[in-house]
Amino acid sequence: MFDPNRSVLQHIDLPILNKHLVQLFIKRDDLIDPFVSGNKWRKLKYNLEMAQRSGRIGILTFGGPYSNHLVATAAASQEAGLCSVGIVRGGELNAQSNKTLRLCAALGMHLIFVSRKKYALRNERYYWEELLLEHPDHLIIPEGGANYYGIIGCQEILNETPNDFDSVYVAQGTTTTSIGILFSVAQKTSLHVVPVLKGYDSIGEMRALLNYSGIEPSLYEELLEKVLVCDEYHFGGYGKYSVELLDAMEEFFRQTTIPLDPIYTGKALYALMDRIRKGHHDGQRILFIHTGGIQGGESIAQKESRTFF
Repeated sequence: MFDPNRSVLQHIDLPILNKHLVQLFIKRDDLIDPFVSGNKWRKLKYNLEMAQRSGRIGILTFGGPYSNHLVATAAASQEAGLCSVGIVRGGELNAQSNKTLRLCAALGMHLIFVSRKKYALRNERYYWEELLLEHPDHLIIPEGGANYYGIIGCQEILNETPNDFDSVYVAQGTTTTSIGILFSVAQKTSLHVVPVLKGYDSIGEMRALLNYSGIEPSLYEELLEKVLVCDEYHFGGYGKYSVELLDAMEEFFRQTTIPLDPIYTGKALYALMDRIRKGHHDGQRILFIHTGGIQGGESIAQKESRTFF
């Protein structure tokens, strides 16, 4: 449905990179689709295929009021001829509360607004059973597409590159994308994950999702040793940002015309460039995974009158 060939591998030429003899490439998954961009299509691809093959009529999933995942699910489901239901955090909201929710509704998603207390049950089996009674013949996908099928889809990212890098950088939310990449990195490659949540236990959360997905520890424990966590670049936590971060994003856009968002990719790119300046990657060949997310950052850009995408 959506063509990954649009995700080009773009070489970046900047003075700071030349100074440290760094070859930097960006995998432009943000170009796959305006709504189903970046890792969103990767995580939905096999979930949608599973829904179609099993005769389901729709997808049910979860997200916050500015969720890129909800928008992507709505758009991809519509393209696949499936219904979509979104369980949204915030009982006080409605389908007209913001641009993201209006877009979900316009793409045909049935939105159900629940309290934060109710939303906290989103991973509980008994809550899923309750939802399936109300929405039979729907496939439930966890928040952010965090399941086995999402992991398998994200494995394909590096398969579309030479996969000969010394280091790979990626923003980390649910860990689905970083796990998929981990299973496909070359032997010599280190995977640098940049969690966007404050106090996030990256390795622990990766183990939890791997276990939930039914993957045996013997298949991943040695691989996890390749993961380097850059956990000092969250800028205060999820959805938080600073003038310094926005300035860096705006300057990067001016130099490269590559858009970033301040929730995920902006933080990950900031981490990479900061570590290059500090000499951590001298002489290396590096891949940065652009995981999309531009839609979710638009309100911040408008608020700050910024031009970083």
